[in-house]
Amino acid sequence: QVQLVESGGGLVQAGGSLRLSCAASGRTLSSFVFGWFRQAPGKEREFVGAIWWRTGSTDYADSVKGRFTISRDNAKTTVYLQMNSLKPEDTAVYYCAVDPITAWPPSRKDYDYNYWGQGTQVTVSS
Repeated sequence: QVQLVESGGGLVQAGGSLRLSCAASGRTLSSFVFGWFRQAPGKEREFVGAIWWRTGSTDYADSVKGRFTISRDNAKTTVYLQMNSLKPEDTAVYYCAVDPITAWPPSRKDYDYNYWGQGTQVTVSS
């Protein structure tokens, strides 16, 4: 089992920044891919980006590339999503998730991720 706890969401003006955290515990994490997804009201959950814990390799959706950065802290077993230049269309509930079957490039399908955090709300005002 893997437990994931997100934090860091909130309300920010367009152009601002937020950093989300995803604290992980449980099984050995080094072989896992950590993904970030988001779901806006009335829309399907979509892939934001992912990081391979062992190598630190990252992958991003085109909609956030150049604005969002994923990183990890080995000591804290925490994954971060740094979000800069936020836009109103980034408003959503953000989730971190784990795909225990290592594949790179990572899957962008939410059904491939077995473990999920509770989600954290990000609201960007115009």
